[in-house]
Amino acid sequence: MTNEKKRANETLETIASRRSVRFFDESTVSEEDVQLILEAANHAPSAHNQQSWKFIIVEGEVKSGLANLVSSRSGDFTRPSSVLLRMAARSIISAPVVIAVVNTGKLVRHGNEMFQINKEKTSDLFRVMEIESSAAAVQNLLLAATSLGLASVWLGILMLIKDDILHFLGEPTGEFMAVIPVGYALKSMHAPHKQPLEKVIKRLR
Repeated sequence: MTNEKKRANETLETIASRRSVRFFDESTVSEEDVQLILEAANHAPSAHNQQSWKFIIVEGEVKSGLANLVSSRSGDFTRPSSVLLRMAARSIISAPVVIAVVNTGKLVRHGNEMFQINKEKTSDLFRVMEIESSAAAVQNLLLAATSLGLASVWLGILMLIKDDILHFLGEPTGEFMAVIPVGYALKSMHAPHKQPLEKVIKRLR
């Protein structure tokens, strides 16, 4: 696809312009924009349309408490992980709003009833399906934020303390958890280097 055609397509342009932004200015994010990006996340494809996800809006004192939790746990890990956890805590504090995405376990609980398959053979199948579905919702959220001029980042390092965060959020322990600070970028970000497309394509005929 030519660059001209990509620039003429708003969806492709949004995908190309998305950046992982970790620090934000002091501007607030309107409730309307929060609802719009959550609606986009909720429209993600999900396995058997079970929509096994929950979106948790974290602001104010609770947001500060989450950042403190992340910072306090950073000392329990070796330096590379500790540095990333402290950076994640600063991102949470910096953002005006944080959105957490968690699995509800709905598909895992009801999948065997729907398909009448041996539970021992299918638990991993439905667990992975839930993870895939929630990851698709996160990607929709990130792209919707970009399309509205907002910045965001998926703090993957927080999976190191997933159970602590789920407990803090008041959610049962699950297989998926994403924490996404959202706001307006403190500074513009350059596009990260991507390997050439031909290196990641395999064509079978």
